[in-house]
Amino acid sequence: MAVHIRLARAGTKKTPFYRIVVADQRSPRGGRFIERLGTYDPRRTEIRLNSARAHLWISKGAQPSHTVSLLLKRKDIVETVAGPGADLSATPALGAPAPVAPAAAPAAAEPKKARGGKK
Repeated sequence: MAVHIRLARAGTKKTPFYRIVVADQRSPRGGRFIERLGTYDPRRTEIRLNSARAHLWISKGAQPSHTVSLLLKRKDIVETVAGPGADLSATPALGAPAPVAPAAAPAAAEPKKARGGKK
């Protein structure tokens, strides 16, 4: 059984609120979970987390989702999550816009081939 630490949606429409839970990988996002570790309110950017329990589950092999690993990074638990050699500094912070890749150079104009349909 693969165990993950992930977010479970608990808020109403247009008011997101998440629980940080330990769940079986096969369980649905807002469904069954093993233990609740804390909460995350993105509207107030408030994170409440039982870090001792998070350490325990990570030591047992639970894999945090990408978003949860960013939340753990904010709470200074990232060394345990990512390991000593991992680089999470290139990951954008929560709520920050994703970096935009530079536009690719346009390819040389090639004539389009006919598709063979009716005209």
